[in-house]
Amino acid sequence: MEVNGMAHVILTASNFERSRDFYRQLLPFLGLQPMIDSDEIYYCVGGRTALGIRKPSAEHAGASFDQSRVGLHHLCFRARERADVDELHGFLCSLGVTIIRAPREDQWAPGYYSVLFEDPDGMRLELNHVPGKGLLA
Repeated sequence: MEVNGMAHVILTASNFERSRDFYRQLLPFLGLQPMIDSDEIYYCVGGRTALGIRKPSAEHAGASFDQSRVGLHHLCFRARERADVDELHGFLCSLGVTIIRAPREDQWAPGYYSVLFEDPDGMRLELNHVPGKGLLA
């Protein structure tokens, strides 16, 4: 067996309305189309990728995200072109998003180029580009 990619990822936001506002801007900018936009979940699909943001249970509303705890460390989208990374960086700056690492090359793969930023809960998100088929061939 060999899987055919990641079907979807669902993130639970501490403040759903605030996070939904952010992802309503980010995900369509990345080419993902909204499939569900309700009071409980915001879910988009595109580019063999699906991402959803959901409301937390009442006892966890307002909780803080900690990247070092067990669970999600960060989420990385794959860009088709290197210029897409720079374009997203400009878009994020126009929104006042916290940029952790401006676009730069890194050692993860030959030609690896990425931007690292945070959503409203401090969950780290990345967009990278690797030339050719990269390591995911």
